Amino acid sequence: MLLKDKVALITGAASGIGKEIALAYAKEGAKVVIADLELPAAQAAAAEINQAGGTAMAVQMNVTDEAQVDQGFADAIKAYGGIDVLISNAGIQIIAAVVESTLENWKKMLAIHLDGAFLTTRAAMRAMIKGGKGGSIIYMGSVHSHEGSPLKAPYVTAKHGLIGLAKVVAKEGAKDQIRSNVICPGFVRTPLVEKQIPEQAQKFNITAEEVIKKIMLKDTVDGEFTTTHDVAQTAIFLASFPSNALTGQSVVVSHGWYMQ
Repeated sequence: MLLKDKVALITGAASGIGKEIALAYAKEGAKVVIADLELPAAQAAAAEINQAGGTAMAVQMNVTDEAQVDQGFADAIKAYGGIDVLISNAGIQIIAAVVESTLENWKKMLAIHLDGAFLTTRAAMRAMIKGGKGGSIIYMGSVHSHEGSPLKAPYVTAKHGLIGLAKVVAKEGAKDQIRSNVICPGFVRTPLVEKQIPEQAQKFNITAEEVIKKIMLKDTVDGEFTTTHDVAQTAIFLASFPSNALTGQSVVVSHGWYMQ
């Protein structure tokens, strides 16, 4: 069990990639904190883990709310004694061309992806430093942390920003044995991506099937979606890595869409 007795707080963990990581971490022995905007969904995910013999709790967390982030971490620390791993995963997507975008949506996207990453990172680092055992901070980036795509200006901007934040955290956290890395998946067929398919079909005046083949998967080596399982296994590897040798890096999990 690679994460036995480690405490992992995962944002946006009531569904999609976050939930898959939570389930995988629990199987590896971690005590999992399901942090999500939707408390009933977070509670249901935690109950699923507990019923399967794992250990999990739920906290409501709007990652853009400083007080709520700090309270969620305090509740987790009170219950489990500390924080060993943060997965900064919460995110949304809004599809629009730059000339059609609103400042409100721009700010909303950057707040959730970047403000949320900052607030949860700060809380996690404070807890890790106080605990004196080090830790691992993992950001959910994207192939769009390296590449651009039409209709996704704020998303691409935010995902690029996460790599910069991870590099700074890797350098600042090194003295306290805190590592920081970014997972950069290709398209994963989550509800977030499912929602994009008809939106892009309408924007480009093509079919949903063409969106998948000609936009989402056209640059992969095999025409396959990345899976939540692929991402979760990468998250286990990064959290369980034994030294500071692997820090400040981005790991692209994309069926070859982007090759570093």
